[in-house]
Amino acid sequence: MEAISSLSCEYLPFFVRGAAGTELVEIAFTVPGVEPVPGDWTVAEWEPGSAGERGATARILFGPSGTTSRPEGTWQAWVRVTAPPQLPVLPAGLIDII
Repeated sequence: MEAISSLSCEYLPFFVRGAAGTELVEIAFTVPGVEPVPGDWTVAEWEPGSAGERGATARILFGPSGTTSRPEGTWQAWVRVTAPPQLPVLPAGLIDII
């Protein structure tokens, strides 16, 4: 589990196997054990220069003044890639906000 301060604003990276790094990518944060619903998703971006043969790294600016934030606690991260006809929704680990 990754821990970050509730005062920190930083990019959180998530490697996506098989991604080209050109698709629409979104990230959601939920209570652990709960799947995201449509309103949970936030548009993210691909980390510049991260695309390769095995995939690419999605990222989102997380924290105060970032693209999204969450209060202190443990959150499940999810990544969704729109790559028609595929629409994978991938659990991406736990984030501990302290």
